Amino acid sequence: MSQLKQNQADGDERHSTLLHNAAAIRAICSAVEGTLGPKGLDTMLVGGQGDVLITNDGVTILEKMDVSHPAARLMVQVARAQQQQVGDGTTTATVLAGALVAEGVAHVQEGVPVAKVAAGMQEGIRLAAEALAAHARPIEGPDDPMLYRIAYVAGREHADIARLVTEGARLVGEERLRDPGYRFGDAVVSSDKGPSEVWPGLLVPRKPAPELWRPDAAGGAVLVLQDALEPERPGDETLGTDAGVRLLLERREQFAGQLERLAELGVGLIATERGADAEAEQFCADRGILLLTRLTRAELRRIAAFAGAMPVRRAALRKQPDELARVLGRAGHLGYDEAQERVKLGGGAGSPAVSVVVGASTREVVGERARIAADAASAVQAAVRGGYVPGGGSVELAVARELERRRETMRGMEAYGVAAVARALRKPLAQMLVNAGFHPLEKLELVKASQLQSGSDALGIDCDTGELLDCLAAQIVDPAPVKIHAVQAAGEVAGAVLRIHTVVKMKG
Repeated sequence: MSQLKQNQADGDERHSTLLHNAAAIRAICSAVEGTLGPKGLDTMLVGGQGDVLITNDGVTILEKMDVSHPAARLMVQVARAQQQQVGDGTTTATVLAGALVAEGVAHVQEGVPVAKVAAGMQEGIRLAAEALAAHARPIEGPDDPMLYRIAYVAGREHADIARLVTEGARLVGEERLRDPGYRFGDAVVSSDKGPSEVWPGLLVPRKPAPELWRPDAAGGAVLVLQDALEPERPGDETLGTDAGVRLLLERREQFAGQLERLAELGVGLIATERGADAEAEQFCADRGILLLTRLTRAELRRIAAFAGAMPVRRAALRKQPDELARVLGRAGHLGYDEAQERVKLGGGAGSPAVSVVVGASTREVVGERARIAADAASAVQAAVRGGYVPGGGSVELAVARELERRRETMRGMEAYGVAAVARALRKPLAQMLVNAGFHPLEKLELVKASQLQSGSDALGIDCDTGELLDCLAAQIVDPAPVKIHAVQAAGEVAGAVLRIHTVVKMKG
């Protein structure tokens, strides 16, 4: 007995870094796992100045947390990567990563070499991703009624948000949703100054530069300027000379002619990256041209894509009218909503766009509703691209069963890594059951046996009654790409954590 205790103590000392990292990761996971599932609760984040944020969003919780442990920071990267790639499933990815680390550590403590566990785990992740893709059902375009259910589940059962998101998806169209460069989640905007709505175009949270501009519904050509709307200035060395003054007056005269040319071309909107001088502002106000200044590069790109404009530098204003016309875009509607303090662009000649406005009575509430709507929008786009699978943790349990069968045919100690992935895949359903107040082991075995008997990948547990539930028949579904990326991201970080043998502080 004493020899056994000594061996255990030696093992703990040998893997002290791994155990320390695993403990830090466990602490991080405990902060978000209580939000998982239909019975998940919210987390309150309190700032140093007394500011409070209440949220159910995994990536928001992790990014706002004060995390100093280096291994724990890797978990934040899991959630961030999940958010950037698919926009939803951050809590699931975090919970899976924590479970993978815990299962891997358990095998290492049993004497399995870390390298063997990590290698087997990567193989298990590959097999799990392939299995999840094989279980996916396709979406039949933006009018598929299953998209509402996907938005409803991802939107935490907010029916109004699900309706807004699915309406926006229909307006933007399947081709745009499949565009790799388009993020439907970015179309969600919050408003505590107006009702929720879906606007078939762009909303730019800016005020027109000349406040004398009178909003109307007229459209016009669109100029996107990656520069300031002002005359070109002579060099500082000539500015104080008579020649410099004459050159400045000449360029101001040329600039006035360039503005007149823009008006003749029917320009109704000028969007600039920098400012505009007083002459340009007054000209735009007099001619009814909407002027938006000091926009970000991202805002300029969205406007250019929507209007079909080519962003240009100030030198392009010297082009002949026919050449200048080729870089202009067009919008059929140019207006300004004074209540929401947003410019509204509609009828663009470029790529279709839509804005999903999520309203609420207070800034704190509207911020959380906007995060929920962005998750729902991202889930809808992911489903259009890659289909959907049964939700409620049911498909993960089915894939876990497939991995267990594969593990039985494997030789070598890498099989322990595959077994670790299979056990980790049980964690999402187990955590949902805990959050709903049920004993997870009993219910997990019930679902596992029932899936095996029926051959179904959709059987789960009703979190209200504790009874068996066909998640597919109940339309509890999740986007397949969200699940696949969550497994892959969790596997990458878990493998990295398991391979850390020593932590050394860098100098400087």
